Amino acid sequence: MAHTQTYFELFDLPVSFELELQDLSQRYRELQRVVHPDKFANASDRERRLSVEKAAVINEAYQVLKSPQRRARYMLELQSVSFDDEKDTALDPSFLMEQIELREALDEVSQKEDPLSDLSNLMADIKNRISEILSEISEALAAANLNEEDKSHLKQLVHKMQFLNKLQEEAEYQEENLLDEI
Repeated sequence: MAHTQTYFELFDLPVSFELELQDLSQRYRELQRVVHPDKFANASDRERRLSVEKAAVINEAYQVLKSPQRRARYMLELQSVSFDDEKDTALDPSFLMEQIELREALDEVSQKEDPLSDLSNLMADIKNRISEILSEISEALAAANLNEEDKSHLKQLVHKMQFLNKLQEEAEYQEENLLDEI
């Protein structure tokens, strides 16, 4: 079986949750320059197709590695943890209750006396929750050997990040709408 290059190897970076995004961006630009389809304008069809495919792989790798949630998920997948987004929905009940409460608070923010201030507080709360989960993920992924319990816990954290990221996007969208109304 041929060794498939990991995204970390592609960017010549250590397999680590903690990445210097500036290094990642710089290496991304360098790789894109090398394989950019414009450089292959006079090449054979096969060479042009390969450059487009390589550019697509580099783009995908960059998108995965620059997103903490996607990077954590990818690192777990490298350790044979599989994700099934349709079936992996079991989160602890207290987290789900928090999500419902946060979502309700977000839905009700526009009826508040000072919606921007309330939304700002809610967004800060979401950001803190994300930071806490990121710290926990970073700490857990830094451990040399992950056992099955660790992997399961990390998988839960990745799912929680997914929820919180979606909530953050919705809050940012709501903020834009509120600012447009001013």
